[in-house]
Amino acid sequence: MAQARSAVERGLTSVEQRVDAWAHRRLDGLPTDGPRAWLVTLVVFVLKQAWACLFGALLLALILATRLWYPDDAPLARNDLLTLAALALQVLMLVTRLETVAELRVVGVFHVVGTAMELFKTDVGSWSYAADGVLRVGAVPLFSGFMYAAVGSYLVRVMRIFDLRFERYPRRWVTALVAAAVYVNFFTHHWWWDARWLLVAAVLTVWARCVMHVRVLTRVVRMPVLVAFGLVSAVIWVAENLATFAGAWLYPAQAAGWHPVSPHKLVAWFLLLVISVVLVTWVHVPRPPAGAVTVGGTRDVPARQGRRRRAARSAATATAATTTNSAPTTNDAGPPLRGPGSIVGSADGVGDGAAV
Repeated sequence: MAQARSAVERGLTSVEQRVDAWAHRRLDGLPTDGPRAWLVTLVVFVLKQAWACLFGALLLALILATRLWYPDDAPLARNDLLTLAALALQVLMLVTRLETVAELRVVGVFHVVGTAMELFKTDVGSWSYAADGVLRVGAVPLFSGFMYAAVGSYLVRVMRIFDLRFERYPRRWVTALVAAAVYVNFFTHHWWWDARWLLVAAVLTVWARCVMHVRVLTRVVRMPVLVAFGLVSAVIWVAENLATFAGAWLYPAQAAGWHPVSPHKLVAWFLLLVISVVLVTWVHVPRPPAGAVTVGGTRDVPARQGRRRRAARSAATATAATTTNSAPTTNDAGPPLRGPGSIVGSADGVGDGAAV
């Protein structure tokens, strides 16, 4: 029962609760230390990552399958088929409780943000789509919004599936400013100075001290958030290469023939991932690790550090009381003298008699 409650508390869907219970029955008896334990942890980590990116993986599989086997002269244009298939996939995940309504709302935000960028980028010639199909807005087929939604779906699912917790997560208003600057730069760099490297430096500075706690079965693994940003960006870049190989869209340099996307695009995906993370954290507030003390918004300190601070405040209170009781007086009934450096009337040692 404790395990079931734990799964519910982590926000797992009913399907995921059953999978979680089945996995614990099979794996709880295995060793918790040694190479075999770490191998099991690695396998479970990979499987949970695959489960988290289920929507994106299925969408990429559809793109590749239609490239290989869908006839060019079919009555329904390939882009329209991809749009309808992605919509059906989204509905199926909701009906089968693989995705929650709250997560769907986040995914909807990614549709809007991504489609707005697509309209602009295709207009200035950054990339292009095939001109077939009717389910489109301008030069942008509607299935493109689902590709951004796939990133959003992964992020909201991975927070739930891995029960992610964060040490020293930066203030959300600070992250929002960075994300807004990144989004604006995606547009303005076509006419003005490209600030991407300055923005990368800002991201490294803001998230430098943030550490992520990842739950894998009964083991909790700590990872710097910036490392996670880099790894996810690399995976998206690999997926982009597969999608452009399948002709989902093309960059100008690929018009004469496909070749791998330049690794320089990793920087763009890194920055786009920052926007995605910030959007998700405004809906799913980053939580501190278990046993941490929340200090102002999403910042946190370890529980032992919180205890030290409380002990220091208690000591200050005791010192103030002792000083007050032992201070010399002008007469038996008069108030204590408030000479330079005396402490009066404040638990933290700062009162109207504090030294100045």
